[in-house]
Amino acid sequence: MPALLADFPLSLLLAFAAASIVLAVTPGPGVLYVVTQTLAQGRAAGLASVAGVALGNFGNAVGASLGLAALFAVSALAFTVVKLGGAAYLIWLGVRALLPSRTDVRAPAVRGLAAPPRRLFRDGLVVALLNPKTALFFAAFLPQFMQPGHSVIAQSVGFGAAFVAIAACTDSAYVLAASRLKPMLAQLRGAMGYGRWATAVAFIGLGVYTALSGGRQGAR
Repeated sequence: MPALLADFPLSLLLAFAAASIVLAVTPGPGVLYVVTQTLAQGRAAGLASVAGVALGNFGNAVGASLGLAALFAVSALAFTVVKLGGAAYLIWLGVRALLPSRTDVRAPAVRGLAAPPRRLFRDGLVVALLNPKTALFFAAFLPQFMQPGHSVIAQSVGFGAAFVAIAACTDSAYVLAASRLKPMLAQLRGAMGYGRWATAVAFIGLGVYTALSGGRQGAR
């Protein structure tokens, strides 16, 4: 992609950057996920989630480049299967937040909130990867900036990677902002318990919304 930049008008690249920033900073499922994880478990958890979501979004960008989005556009069954799979996983994350964990015996105050970064990364990856609307978004958004005479796949993957990088930066900014609020919430009596329930409600609600939403437009 960098080798192709010389053939792209500066105005087009600036338009892509501006549009990507506006779209990335707009709160959506990905932002909700990383902010919820940050408030529940801290900055490190939020950043691990950002990395997982970013990799999942890039996977969708590559999938769109290879025609996955076209498959979803013509096959209602494929779209529905992936969408319901992602919705089910979100609901499971919400249910799991309410389940006792191994930390209950040693630290009841943070029950259900401790999770290794590897698992948080994996959860973010799965949540993003199983959102078929992201692939459709890339299929609709990226072609607007492609130039004739170059590989469609190379341009799509390159622009997709750039968008994912921008989104990762804005998501990280959300994490940093949310982490500053966490200490204040922790000082409130029962804040951790309420946070656990808020986490569960957020994930289950997002999963139900994803399952019931009938449109194929949107992304993050």
